Amino acid sequence: MIPIHPSVYVAYTLAVLTGFAFGFVLERAGFGSARKLAAQFYLTDMTVLKVMFTAIVTAMLGMTLLRAVGWVNYDAIWVNPTFLGAQIVGGLIFGVGFVVGGYCPGTSIVAAVSGRLDAIAFLLGTSVGILGFAGVYDKLAAFAQRGGDRRMLTDWLHLPYGVVALLVAVMAVGMFVGGEYLERRFRRPQEGVEP
Repeated sequence: MIPIHPSVYVAYTLAVLTGFAFGFVLERAGFGSARKLAAQFYLTDMTVLKVMFTAIVTAMLGMTLLRAVGWVNYDAIWVNPTFLGAQIVGGLIFGVGFVVGGYCPGTSIVAAVSGRLDAIAFLLGTSVGILGFAGVYDKLAAFAQRGGDRRMLTDWLHLPYGVVALLVAVMAVGMFVGGEYLERRFRRPQEGVEP
């Protein structure tokens, strides 16, 4: 029997606790509600956009700062390879599923744990889709594996990390302002805030 280092138990414990905390925060933010999530696509509630951009910018600026002071080596960090064609098609399928079902996989788990039957149905559909994709993957492998480079915005734009971080932060501010405008423009006066 191979001995397991105590740090493995610590890592798994932290992963489970982080997962529970993440789910709790999603539920408290209202992301366990299909209506709130789908409202993003109807331009009436841009909370998802604001939360996601806040998370992206916070992580990006934190990583850029840690890299600048020499505490993080970007080359040692795993970055998923870019399979542009497959990722575009997958993103479109994901987006359609999000609009139709009102959930993404993570928020559907949060909602299912909260007892929402539509989320349980969504999870079952997601499972069928995953198994179906696995069943036909051999036929799609050539397309799905086309590309595979480790590409980042800095590579595509040929700009330093700090400049790209600043540009993304400015873009996020623009998205926040634009999101507020869209909410005011498309939200009907009688709409309340769903719990």
